[in-house]
Amino acid sequence: MKKLVTLALALSMGLSLAACGGGGGSAQTPAGNSQTPAVETTPAQTGETTPAAEDVDVVVFAAASMEATLTQIAEDYKEAAPNVNLIFTFDSSGTLKTQIEEGAVCDLFISAAQKQMNQLDAADTTGTNEGLDFVLSDTRIDLVENKVVLAVPDDNPKGIESFSDLAGDKLELLCLGNDDVPVGAYSLQILDTLGIDISALEADGKVTYASNVSEVANQVKEGAVDCGIIYATDAFTYALTVVDQATADMCDQVIYPAAVLKCGGSEASQAAAQAFLDYLHTDESAISVLEGVGFTVLQ
Repeated sequence: MKKLVTLALALSMGLSLAACGGGGGSAQTPAGNSQTPAVETTPAQTGETTPAAEDVDVVVFAAASMEATLTQIAEDYKEAAPNVNLIFTFDSSGTLKTQIEEGAVCDLFISAAQKQMNQLDAADTTGTNEGLDFVLSDTRIDLVENKVVLAVPDDNPKGIESFSDLAGDKLELLCLGNDDVPVGAYSLQILDTLGIDISALEADGKVTYASNVSEVANQVKEGAVDCGIIYATDAFTYALTVVDQATADMCDQVIYPAAVLKCGGSEASQAAAQAFLDYLHTDESAISVLEGVGFTVLQ
């Protein structure tokens, strides 16, 4: 059932933000946000007329691999929260993390790997945090899981059938994400597990790099490369042929964390961001869109 953002949720987020805003320690924090009243979206419980909810912009930074699904879900969300204007920026998680660190306004961050979220989260316990304090840690969840696959162009002209073929004569040009792009990091793990020397491939001119997973998928779709390592969801979105899928022993589990950030536009936009995040992993239609392309919803 599609859900409206409630007054109780907005007030609860407001209190949570007030509590988090005074956090101490040496962690770097974003500049303070201007404060505006919480969004009031509670429907009338009686016959009385209820004031219309104020319009609010919610800035969402999300991994490039979520562009198709989030764009579709946003259309449905207009019915649930017509006053909320979702403003998306899609790119590699590393690029988005850097933009946040450099002062970009962002209400909700969805990363394609834990690393980039940890770097921004002062509550991180893995040792990854970079002295940054951008994440409202009590809002953070593991949203979805993805899979890493090897995709080829239509008709698979080089006859590549598995990751192992990347070490053989069939391969002339492989497209990977840069190593600061989550899919690129997963790709290097896979090659290392299989004993395939990335330096040797580079020396032979057999590797080209892209700045995000969508660029990798486009290179494969256009037949500019023999194959590319991407996510299962991108293979679905771009209608690509998948010839192999990474097993659990080949690379880390591909988990997408999501959290509301302290560098949002206002308390109202952060409260609305929390409501949209709740919608993503509880609303039946949103879950259907995500799982329809190959994500597994975790919450």
